[in-house]
Amino acid sequence: MNKHYKTLELHKIMDMLAEQAGNEETRRMIGSLEPVSDIEKVKTELKKTEDAFELAVKFGTPPFYKFKDIRGSLQRAQSGSSLTLRELLDIGVMLRQIQGLSDYHASCGENVTVLDPLFEELSPNKWLEDKIKNAILSEEEIADTASAELANIRRKIAQAGIRIRESLDKMIRSADVQKSLMDNIVTVRDGRYVLPVKAEHKGNVRGIVHASSATGSTLFIEPEAVVEANNDIRVLQGREQEEIERIIAEMSADCAACAETMKNDYMTCAELNLYFAKANLGAKMKGCVPEIANDGVLELKKARHPLIDPDKVVPVDITVGRDYSTLIVTGPNTGGKTVLLKTAGLLSAMAMCGLMVPASDGTKISVFSHILVDIGDMQSIEQSLSTFSSHMSNVVSILKTADEHSLILIDELGSGTDPVEGAALAVSIIESLMEKGSRIFVTTHYQELKLFAIEKDNVENGSCEFDIKTLQPTYRLIIGSPGKSNAFSISSKLGVPSDIIANAKALVSDENRRFEEVVSQLEASRRAFDRQNTELAALKKQQQQLTEELEKQKQDFEARKDEEF
Repeated sequence: MNKHYKTLELHKIMDMLAEQAGNEETRRMIGSLEPVSDIEKVKTELKKTEDAFELAVKFGTPPFYKFKDIRGSLQRAQSGSSLTLRELLDIGVMLRQIQGLSDYHASCGENVTVLDPLFEELSPNKWLEDKIKNAILSEEEIADTASAELANIRRKIAQAGIRIRESLDKMIRSADVQKSLMDNIVTVRDGRYVLPVKAEHKGNVRGIVHASSATGSTLFIEPEAVVEANNDIRVLQGREQEEIERIIAEMSADCAACAETMKNDYMTCAELNLYFAKANLGAKMKGCVPEIANDGVLELKKARHPLIDPDKVVPVDITVGRDYSTLIVTGPNTGGKTVLLKTAGLLSAMAMCGLMVPASDGTKISVFSHILVDIGDMQSIEQSLSTFSSHMSNVVSILKTADEHSLILIDELGSGTDPVEGAALAVSIIESLMEKGSRIFVTTHYQELKLFAIEKDNVENGSCEFDIKTLQPTYRLIIGSPGKSNAFSISSKLGVPSDIIANAKALVSDENRRFEEVVSQLEASRRAFDRQNTELAALKKQQQQLTEELEKQKQDFEARKDEEF
């Protein structure tokens, strides 16, 4: 992921998306997911996400299991190797996933979606799924029902064990033998039934010594009377192991027979999981599927930054590219300017990844070839660069890359140096980017940039509203009105003496005062315009009511005329 997307924290959105995935393959897909600039591909990916969302709303999210990457196991099976029980269990989970998704699609009825081809690629194998499920109890145990032969062998082993125990129990009850035993129990050593005999009485129990206790005081002796029966069990156990190996080899061959199909289904299941993960993340963010275009217009309706607490984030409307290509956003510190930039860039990048965005219906996002960002503290100690130098290095890179299909987001352009030179440089940079045809968001405190936006065509001022009474930002973006730093008002509210404020105001240059007058006039004009809009809306409503009343009277008149004739 390039540095611009990292600055926008797109990787954190991918982490959130990965939490919705049920398997490692889907998480690997998410790890390689990046914004694309092909508009048709973006539209296709968003349509898949949208259809997954609609299916989830109507029928619930399909079952997704934590299936493993089985392709290596299937490759070994194809080469003739027998798989481990763990590998066969993992293949069983994969087969259950395939069947579950196929059943889910069948339950969706006649709903036609762009995901149908993916669902239809799946090839369920209920026979093999059930065979594995019924045969394997765990990665260490095969079920008796795996084959009739295995069940028969194990029955014989159990019966032989019962006979041996009965014989040994009879010996234990014998007074002669009982006094020679350390404990009146039957135990097993090396797979053979034995008795725990006191070392000093070993001559009383004729048989084969198989082991002794740590202290040597107890010998574990297999009495002669059960040697042949134990031998029979050993033979049966050998046959049991052979049958288990035969069963495993047979199931491995069954898996090999449909290996290529399962490999394809593995990737299909992971891909379906990706789209439903996108849908679930969109639902979690209360997002929408934006309209996608390539005309350079970005129009976000009630957009919310997805990494801010949903209970605290303030929806904002953001527009650029329709009536103007460049928006210069001003306002006091902590007023939300940087969040505004990040929201515009992050939501654009999310849409280009095929993700729903946390905004309202009517949101429109253009596909950009580049989203170029200069946000945050760029000071570099390692490269001995100041904040200004680091920012300028980044801006130089942006100038080299920017074109008519680029979205440019620059925070506090020209700051960190002499204000006069910084402002002049900022204006020149913006003009250069405008000549390239880019869509540009810039935040600033410089009044020169605010005046530039007033005087320059295709540039608009925007301000992040600040409540001077509460000293809190409202995070509302006002288009067409430059913001104020409100330094004097904020300082006064915080307790700076009035004589210091008055002296500071007297030191403000004539140009600044002229600018403040222009801003005040613009603000007054905006309020007057808002009032006129409100009055016009009221007049339109009144006109509509009159039109409806006239239409009603006309209908009544026509009805009475028909009655008279």
